[in-house]
Amino acid sequence: MVQVVEHIDPGSFRPPHCPWPECSRHRPSADRPFRFHRHGRFTRKCDGRQVQRYRCTCCKRTFSQQTFAFSYYLKRPDLTVPIAAGLQACSAHRQLARSLGCSHTTVTVRAARLGRHALLFNAAALERIDQIDEPVVLDHLETFEFSQNLPAGIVTPVGHKSWYGYDLEPAPHHRTGRMSRVQRRKMERLYEKIGRPPRDAIPRSFRRSLDRLLERSPDGLELFTDDHPAYRRELRRHPQRDKVRHRVFPNPKRGPKGSPRSPEAIQRDQAMFPADLLHMILRHTCAHHKRETIAFGRRINALMERGHLTMLWRNWIKGRSERKPDPATPAMKLGLTDRPLTWHEVFGRRLFPSRIEVPEGWMKVYRREWITKAIGINRPHALVNAF
Repeated sequence: MVQVVEHIDPGSFRPPHCPWPECSRHRPSADRPFRFHRHGRFTRKCDGRQVQRYRCTCCKRTFSQQTFAFSYYLKRPDLTVPIAAGLQACSAHRQLARSLGCSHTTVTVRAARLGRHALLFNAAALERIDQIDEPVVLDHLETFEFSQNLPAGIVTPVGHKSWYGYDLEPAPHHRTGRMSRVQRRKMERLYEKIGRPPRDAIPRSFRRSLDRLLERSPDGLELFTDDHPAYRRELRRHPQRDKVRHRVFPNPKRGPKGSPRSPEAIQRDQAMFPADLLHMILRHTCAHHKRETIAFGRRINALMERGHLTMLWRNWIKGRSERKPDPATPAMKLGLTDRPLTWHEVFGRRLFPSRIEVPEGWMKVYRREWITKAIGINRPHALVNAF
């Protein structure tokens, strides 16, 4: 069971490492153990709890037990679990704010922090996977940022047997499809202001996600996709294409709703089911991914933060199926845990990006370096003493 740092008695808590990345004891080893001295206490204002302070004997900098808690620097730590659960229950930020008695900006800021923690949690879990021993189903979830004139795809590779979500990769791209003259004029005015989105975003995002999958597949990868032409083209160009066994399941034409499916449609649906199910869960449990909504995502960074939170919930907390039912989580199917986790356990300890092997593409999301040009202010995440 994962212990919540705030619930550990100060007398028995031992800091596992120096929290300052510049210190050589930030990553202690057998020949360089971490040593510290107790350095007084202070009273936390939000709950009146006595918190033990420490001093690192190597860098001489101070820290406290609270430094290793997820609620580090939070004035309302009691809101973390209700906001996380509410976001996954399809509540919008203002709805949560009214229910919890706080400002909607508090919910927005906390949602970003939850997303960053979830990203690090997913990265730490990915480190533990040495070999992907199952076919991977890869597809793009189509959504949009800021407005429908700025569509964005999100690559979602999912294990075919475990239903474990391995990766998320954004792909803001040019709008396509049928448009009225009014819609086209509105789109052109927006593109004149901010510039045209890239037309090769889909293949580039596929390439980045494939590279991460191949890092965890030294013996080869079996990949299931639909018949998107960008997938075939990028695989032909990839230097490790010989390690990928690519199986294509085209999207066949379908009749009216309720009509019998063709054999080709049944084969495609069975092969692509894990990715289709994840997309349905995202649209059902996240207010900003619904087809018609006023709770849409304004920034691509926020979309990805919420995506990582949903992926954590799907992989570690939620059972694979509620209809069968199957209480085992995808992480249990991979042998990463022996039981479902709870929100309190997931947010029991603070995670440090400097101690986790985070993919560079994920760090771009963590640092909020994806720019939504239609919004004038794009603040990066560059806090010095917090995460």
